[in-house]
Amino acid sequence: MKLLFVLLMALVMAMPASAKPSFDTWLKNFKEKAAKQGISQSTLTIALANLSPNEKVIDLDRNQPSSKWTFAKYKEKIVHPDRIRRGRELYRKHYKTLKATEAKYGVPAEVIVALWGIESNFGSNTGGFDVIRSLATLAWDGRREKLFTQELIDALKIIDHGHVTKANMKGSWAGALGQCQFMPSSFNRLAQDGNGDGKKDIWGTEADVFASAANYLSRSGWKPGYRWGREVVIPKNFSKNMEGLKIKKPLSEWQKIGVRLPGGANLPQASGMTASLVAPDGLGGPTYLVYDNYRAIMKWNRSTYFATSVGLIADQIAQ
Repeated sequence: MKLLFVLLMALVMAMPASAKPSFDTWLKNFKEKAAKQGISQSTLTIALANLSPNEKVIDLDRNQPSSKWTFAKYKEKIVHPDRIRRGRELYRKHYKTLKATEAKYGVPAEVIVALWGIESNFGSNTGGFDVIRSLATLAWDGRREKLFTQELIDALKIIDHGHVTKANMKGSWAGALGQCQFMPSSFNRLAQDGNGDGKKDIWGTEADVFASAANYLSRSGWKPGYRWGREVVIPKNFSKNMEGLKIKKPLSEWQKIGVRLPGGANLPQASGMTASLVAPDGLGGPTYLVYDNYRAIMKWNRSTYFATSVGLIADQIAQ
């Protein structure tokens, strides 16, 4: 009996894993699923016509570089003087629209511009991939099938609702859309019609880009009238156990511990305001006291490098 069991197990282990279906078979099954979720037949016919996998997308998904950048290197590239200069120009150019957006959503204009600058270099680099083809490729390839199948359905809903044509739905290889780089699911939850024309055009209409970005942060918990954070200096005996977003203390406690503004000035004392101390490069590098608005930025992108850079660019644009 034991020998039989061993032979059976060996046979099972020798059997090849079930192969993924051909792309045509997968596409046929997907169309049925999408139709059941309310996607119109006309959109399915137009958007999925002559569809084929994009091998470049598969290669990019499987060979994503593991970043070994320090925050110092990242900051040098992202918080660049040219980006700040351009951000200030565009802040002035779109001042009226940005301020109207700020008044409606409570998110400062300079923060909106900073996000716009980092995500797509102010709309100049939105990605040239056919998003429907990219998402279909990633869903079929199977590494993250559930995620990308739903993103594809969400992308088809955007076309179905008339916000963009399939031909103009361009984005990153992973499906991020437009000048604020929303995934389709984020678009359907959070994109806004900023100019009142009935469309949510985050590809070519700045008012929609600004309103969508502001709505994202507002819905993520942005508190109007408060900062994201500020750079500080720490005492020599500062414990690494007090660094990180899990630790929140009143500003008065950070003051008692010895945390100060650059140059040695005392911390501002806002009643009831708590903060965390983050050090993206460790305690030997720059340190920042960050507030709840920093956490709102982290819901956009869960990277301290990203969130800190948004805040630093925003501060310099506003100067």
